[in-house]
Amino acid sequence: SFYPRGVGARDLRECLLIQLQREGKESSLEYKIISEHMEDLGKRRFPEIARRMGISVEEVQKAANNIARLNPRPGQVFAAAPQNYVLPDVTVEKVDGDYQIILNNEQIPHLRISNIYKDIIAQDNNGADVKDYIRDKIRSGKFLIRSIHQRQQTISNIAHQIVSRQRDFFEHGPSHLKPMTMGDIADAIGVHETTVSRAVSGKYMASPQGIFEMKYFFTPGYQTATGESMSNTSVKEAILDLVKHEPGSSPLSDQEIVEILTERGIPIARRTVAKYRTELNILPSHMRRKY
Repeated sequence: SFYPRGVGARDLRECLLIQLQREGKESSLEYKIISEHMEDLGKRRFPEIARRMGISVEEVQKAANNIARLNPRPGQVFAAAPQNYVLPDVTVEKVDGDYQIILNNEQIPHLRISNIYKDIIAQDNNGADVKDYIRDKIRSGKFLIRSIHQRQQTISNIAHQIVSRQRDFFEHGPSHLKPMTMGDIADAIGVHETTVSRAVSGKYMASPQGIFEMKYFFTPGYQTATGESMSNTSVKEAILDLVKHEPGSSPLSDQEIVEILTERGIPIARRTVAKYRTELNILPSHMRRKY
């Protein structure tokens, strides 16, 4: 009688069974599969379920599709969704065919040294110790102001390098992202690599392709058969595209993906495909098969 249906269940199996019970489907094939073959269902062993139940694999596939419509986390409706807002530090806009970079300075404090402290130093009745103390604090304040301005200039320099080197990305999207390291940018703008790392940490860039963390643009890559450079993000996009368009009855194995990418001039190891597939939350081929 709890709402929503399935909330308070002891495990996933009971949660799904409760939802079917509330729908009056205790006698359904879906109910029996969940009740007796939950482990095989989770591993998508449809032929094994069909053999044990004496039905066709197609019937199991259809029941699994119906089960997939049930809610495995009914209590999630009570969880407050995290309110995560991103305020871009850099905005890239295309104006008259060229990309313009705009720094967001609204969140940067506008600091200055108050004239009160200069007046204190100018007063003759203040001792040398007081004046030295004030001078020291003024120097510290000026150093902080210069550091903030230098930080903004560094971010601007990095942003210009990103736009210059990744123009194809801004034109055509993530599949055209090129390999680029922080060392490359550090050499180009004349700072240490760690300075680049600190400058882009937690910073975001708004572009015609969306909002991206600035670290997103720094990625290693591969040398294609034609001598061109290709980022690992582009390789992931290629893998994702292959899986999206694979036949459901015969999904591509990791080795088959390797062979297809190799034919396209992208040398890649099978273990690397498996790693990227996991990062993309793509199931192994035997679990993607549709009957």
